[in-house]
Amino acid sequence: MKKLGFIKSKEVRVRISPSPTGFLHIGTARTALFNYLFSHNQKGSFILRIEDTDLERSSKEFEKDIIDNLKWLGIEWDEGPEIGGPFAPYRQSERLEIYKKYLETLLKEGKAYYCFCSEEELEGQRQNAISIGQSWKYNGKCRGLTPEKVNKNLAEGKPGIIRLKMPAKKVAFDDLIRGKVEFDSVLIGDIGIAKNLNAPLYNFAVVVDDYEMKISHVIRGEDHISNTPKQILIQEALGFERPQYSHLPLILGRDRSKLSKRHGAISIDEFKKEGYLAEALINFMAFLGWNPGNEREIYSLPSLAKDFSLERVQKSGAVLNIKKLDSLNGFYIRQKSIEKLTELCLPYLIEKELIVPVWGQGSEGKKYAISPDYYHVEGYKITATGETIGFDYLKRIVALHQERLKKLSEIGELADFFFKEDLDYDKSLLKWKEMTDYEIKTSLEKLEQISSEIKPEKWDKENLENAMLFDQKDKGVLFWPLRVALTGKKASAGPLEIAEILGKEKTLKRIIRAKELL
Repeated sequence: MKKLGFIKSKEVRVRISPSPTGFLHIGTARTALFNYLFSHNQKGSFILRIEDTDLERSSKEFEKDIIDNLKWLGIEWDEGPEIGGPFAPYRQSERLEIYKKYLETLLKEGKAYYCFCSEEELEGQRQNAISIGQSWKYNGKCRGLTPEKVNKNLAEGKPGIIRLKMPAKKVAFDDLIRGKVEFDSVLIGDIGIAKNLNAPLYNFAVVVDDYEMKISHVIRGEDHISNTPKQILIQEALGFERPQYSHLPLILGRDRSKLSKRHGAISIDEFKKEGYLAEALINFMAFLGWNPGNEREIYSLPSLAKDFSLERVQKSGAVLNIKKLDSLNGFYIRQKSIEKLTELCLPYLIEKELIVPVWGQGSEGKKYAISPDYYHVEGYKITATGETIGFDYLKRIVALHQERLKKLSEIGELADFFFKEDLDYDKSLLKWKEMTDYEIKTSLEKLEQISSEIKPEKWDKENLENAMLFDQKDKGVLFWPLRVALTGKKASAGPLEIAEILGKEKTLKRIIRAKELL
């Protein structure tokens, strides 16, 4: 296993450089996390750089999603957009003059050249290579163009690109995760490095940025391994120092294929909307390709930074196990205060149209901020009944389901019966074991009688339990029909706890309604 002693002699500077051509992918977020953890473990710097030179596909919407969701996860950068830094700007679209300077140097030194081969010509070369069973590489047709021919083509506006003259050599590098990796540049051919002096391509821009920003370690997904020899040869052509490379294992779906939409949520925003907590996602992503070398499974971001090392990153793909994420999320949900958990659940109750906020006019009384998308409100109206309830009532409902929640989004389905006027009963659910309709009706009548006799001021779980459990053999016979009568569900929280929150009037109404079905 490779030791990291060399780090002490050089400041650790790492970066994450997402392209704003889509929403923040869990793979990109995992890469950002590993860079963040490594930099913090080594007392270095973590840089965010936006690679937005693909003007056709890049958008400010995607850039905002990337920045907002990294912040939501708690992955803060030391340099980058919004906060600046000594090597600003941190958007590639604002660094074109820097790239132009290096492109001109390569052209002047004869290490790069203009290529004017058309797409049709290049496609013909590809098809010919395929027909003889070879991988395609550019054949170097334009390498020998005279300066006069190049200038004439440029003056006429003939489309083309700038290519790097690739030397014929073996390119090897030591990967901190994978060990020695070697490529033969002869198999790569002269690669394109820019569309023109003002439009650098990925491999060229990333090399210049890493050099200019003094990046010491490039930690990225293994899908970039094929780019590494190209970038090394660009570095050598420019006389740049080579950073240390580490390539992380891919994140795979449950069928061990490359993660895609068919496996479910893949963007951080999708996970957030489904009701996963940031701390659960951080804990989960850390174990996608890394392990601490012990049995510990619960980690905060600071504790991860303390224990993280590249030496414990695996080579093989990491499978996205949603059941594990659900388990972690449930754990972190149970750690939340009821006050905070209720605030987190509110948007999901509102989204399902179970409640709507009642907007306050003044500053008197207690207000609750329920989401960045909602202002402070004074209460909530139950959509089905028009009844106004307070935050404390919602806290009781959320507290009742805290142990059962795996995702915040489940609160609506678990607790919807609290917000309904009439329930849709499945008569068969009222049966406890082999109960007959007569026995069910008798149990409901008994429940109605007991509930009627309890005074409203005595209506709580303890008194309900004392009144109903005078005979232990009646527990299942009474509690099962009561559960279904109050919720319409086969599974729910305890019926006495539910009855306590619903109150005497609603409880009696639902018992009578269930009895009428029989």
